Amino acid sequence: MTDSRQTIAQIKAALQETPSNESVQMWRQDARTGVQKLIAQYDKRQEKYAEMSKAFNQRLSFEQTAWAQGQRLAGVDEVGRGPLAGPVVAAAVVIDETFDLLAVHDSKQLTEKKRLALDAQIKAEVVDYAFGVIDAQTIDEVNIYEASRIAMKQAIEQLTVSIDGLVIDAMTVDLPLPQEKLIKGDDRSISIGAASILAKNYRDQLMVQYDQEYPGYGFAHNAGYGTKSI
Repeated sequence: MTDSRQTIAQIKAALQETPSNESVQMWRQDARTGVQKLIAQYDKRQEKYAEMSKAFNQRLSFEQTAWAQGQRLAGVDEVGRGPLAGPVVAAAVVIDETFDLLAVHDSKQLTEKKRLALDAQIKAEVVDYAFGVIDAQTIDEVNIYEASRIAMKQAIEQLTVSIDGLVIDAMTVDLPLPQEKLIKGDDRSISIGAASILAKNYRDQLMVQYDQEYPGYGFAHNAGYGTKSI
């Protein structure tokens, strides 16, 4: 039986995998409407994948420069500077050349479902990650900007692997390491984007715990931000 005589269901299943170029070209010649719809969907997926790969590589430029020099960077980001309540949480993430999660992006651009799915995938693929948490009392004592810097420093110091430099979202920290301060860094660096996702999920989990300890404030829903109650 040739590919052109395969059932539409069989072709659909094959296109969900990694079909050979020969098979795809053969199916392009299949006149059945159902097959042509499947090919159109396949082409759209391939186009989207190519766009995501290009954007991913652009956001990987800082890390690739370091790797080419035999160095290792940590990407650092924080969450919790805007809320009215709760801690500020920072994450530091170290990746290597094998990291290939194309969907990693600024956490603010992802749905909660996507963030949670990526959280587990990131932790499984990175070389190392760590968190820093500064409570509300310390925030009041030193101000939110300094608290964010302290949280970032804590996260970096909790890493168990050695690093040669830092890429940080819009800040610098008091550590004797080369540092690249990137405005909107979570949208410009894969390491920072991964850190933003881990930090966001970690803080959200903390706020769920706080909601149980301090019922009535809706922390599980609002995460300490000034949002309408439900």
